[in-house]
Amino acid sequence: TGQEFDVKAKCVINATGPFTDSVRKMDDQEVPNICQPSAGVHIVMPGYYSPDNMGLLDPATSDGRVIFFLPWEKMTIAGTTDSPTDVTSHPIPTEEDINFILNEVRNYLSVDVEVRRGDVLAAWSGIRPLVTDPNSKDTQSISRNHVVTISDSGLVTIAGGKWTTYRAMAQDTIDAAIQAHDLKAGSSKTIGLQLQGAEDWSPTLYIRLVQDYGLESEVAQHLASTYGDKAFEVAKIAQVTGKRWPIVGKRLVSEFPYIEAEVVYGVKEYARTAVDMISRRTRLAFLNVQAAEEALPRIVDIMGKELNWSEQKKKEELEAARKFLYYEMGYKVKSDQLTDSSEISLVPSDIERYKKRFHMFDKDKKGFITILDVQRVLESISVQIAENTLHDILNEVDLNKNGQVELNEFLQLMSAIQKGHVSGSRLAVLMKTAEENLRQRVVIPVDRSGGGL
Repeated sequence: TGQEFDVKAKCVINATGPFTDSVRKMDDQEVPNICQPSAGVHIVMPGYYSPDNMGLLDPATSDGRVIFFLPWEKMTIAGTTDSPTDVTSHPIPTEEDINFILNEVRNYLSVDVEVRRGDVLAAWSGIRPLVTDPNSKDTQSISRNHVVTISDSGLVTIAGGKWTTYRAMAQDTIDAAIQAHDLKAGSSKTIGLQLQGAEDWSPTLYIRLVQDYGLESEVAQHLASTYGDKAFEVAKIAQVTGKRWPIVGKRLVSEFPYIEAEVVYGVKEYARTAVDMISRRTRLAFLNVQAAEEALPRIVDIMGKELNWSEQKKKEELEAARKFLYYEMGYKVKSDQLTDSSEISLVPSDIERYKKRFHMFDKDKKGFITILDVQRVLESISVQIAENTLHDILNEVDLNKNGQVELNEFLQLMSAIQKGHVSGSRLAVLMKTAEENLRQRVVIPVDRSGGGL
C-alpha cells in the first residue's frame, strides 16, 4: 500500500550476504567494510557428462581455482569461478566465466567426448560474501568462514560463510544475540530436526503415489524426494490427464518431472511470482532455460487463476520471468552464441549441401522460409506439428525477428552447430530428418531398363 510503519524489536540481526556492509553503515557510517564480494558462476550440462553417483573436485586448476562437476537432478552441474565483483541484486554470468569452466571440464573427460559450448543448458552467477574479521590484526586476510560481530548499538551481524555451513552459522548468530541482549532461550534444538514432510517419508514412499494416484514413476519419485510425505497433498490436486497412463499429473514440460499441480501447491505455500515458481519452487530455470521459458505461459495462467491476476498482471509476470531467464540464468549468453557468430566458417561442399536442404523448404526460391513452408514439407512426409510449436522452432533461429528464416541465418546456424556453439536446434534436426525422409521416397527411374520387369 505504500504505508510506512515502525517495527520494534529487542534485537536486529544483519544476515544479508553481500549486502552486509551497506546495512552495517546504516547503523554506523564510520565502520570499515568487512565484506569482499566475489562472483561464482555455475553451469548446467546434460547428464551424460557425469556418472549418476560420482562427482569430481579439483582444488588445483590451471589458475589455482577450485573446479567441480557433479550429477544434479539428472543433469551435470559444474563450477565455479572466483572473481571480484560489484554488489548487485541481479548478478549475470559472463561468457568468459562459462568458457573457463568448460575448458577445465575438458581436462577430465575422454578425448572422445566433445565438450560443446552449445551443451550449456543454464548458467548463473552468485555473489560469495567473503569476509575479513574486523577484530583481526591482519585485515587483509579474507576468509570463507563466517564472522559474528556486535556493534556498539547492538546490531548483530553474521557475515561470510557458505551454504554448507548454514545451520552452524545460525546457531552461532542466535547464541550471540541471546548473550548480547539478555534474551531468554534454551539450547539449540535444530541438530537432527526433521523438516516438514520428513516424518512419514521412506525410500519407497513414491510407490504408494504410483499405486494410489496413477502418477508416472519418475514424477512420483520427484514428488516424494521434494515434498516428502506432503507429496500426497500435491497428488490430490493433480488433474486427471484423460489418458490410460498416467492417470493424473500433467507435466509442465515433457523432459522434466514437474507437474502443473506443483504450481497450485506452490501458491498455497505463498509463491507470488512466476520467477519464484521457475527458480525455487521448481528448478526449471536452473536446469534448462529454454524449457523454463516454454513452461512459463502455462505457469502464469495457473498462478493467475489461483491469485485472480488481471491480464495486465499476467503480462507483467511473464515479462519479468523472461527477463530473469534472459539475463540472470544465461539465456542471453546462450543466444549470443548464434547472433555473435556472423562469420560462416563452412567449407564450400558443406555450404552447397545446406543450401540444397534449405531449398527443399524454400521451393519458391524466395531466399527465406516461413511456417507455411515448413508445414508443407512436413505434410508431404505425414508429420504434424502444432503451429505455435513451429513458431517457437523458427523463432530460435530468426535472428532479426522478422517472422522468417533467411538462407544466411540458416547457414549461420549450421556453422555454429559445427563449431559446437549451438546444440539441440529443433529446426536443424527437423530439416535434416525431413530431407532424409524425402530422399528415401524418391522413385528410382526405370526408363533405361525398358520399363523394368
